[in-house]
Amino acid sequence: MRKNSTYKRFAGLLLSGKLWITAMVFLVAACSSIDCPLNSKVYTKYKLAGEVKKIDGKLTAIIDLGDENDSTWFNQITAVDSFEIPMSYQREEDKIHLIYTDTVTTYHDTIVIKKTNTPHFEAVDCSPAFFHHIENISYTRNCIDSIVINNPNVNYDASKSTFYIYFKSIKY
Repeated sequence: MRKNSTYKRFAGLLLSGKLWITAMVFLVAACSSIDCPLNSKVYTKYKLAGEVKKIDGKLTAIIDLGDENDSTWFNQITAVDSFEIPMSYQREEDKIHLIYTDTVTTYHDTIVIKKTNTPHFEAVDCSPAFFHHIENISYTRNCIDSIVINNPNVNYDASKSTFYIYFKSIKY
């Protein structure tokens, strides 16, 4: 009789151990890694349209960060048909300076984008993100002929062009 009782106890411990291991396997499998974006910044994409399909000269973009600070985003790029510029997280207005240099002259244009900022929640463990809705765009016309808002919603999808930018055809 004693043998049977020890066997039952051992079988009960073995069964509870197996249940515990099975529960742990399911618990670990249920926990998955959070797919946070690598960068919580969103970008506006400018696609060249009109007569000028590629930048022939050199184009520099300087982002006005406010507080009398600025940052050069790209410097003297050439032979591109589109470019991306990041948006600020929470400012209601972004200001960008585009400097176009050809073989003879340098042109300076300023772009001002008015936008609505919307917080975007991925997960508690992820960095905060903001998506934007473009309300209005204004710009100087030294080298830029016009800018058209193609997609007013700015989010992680960089496949759609936010703006179509038309440069003046400058011939010498």
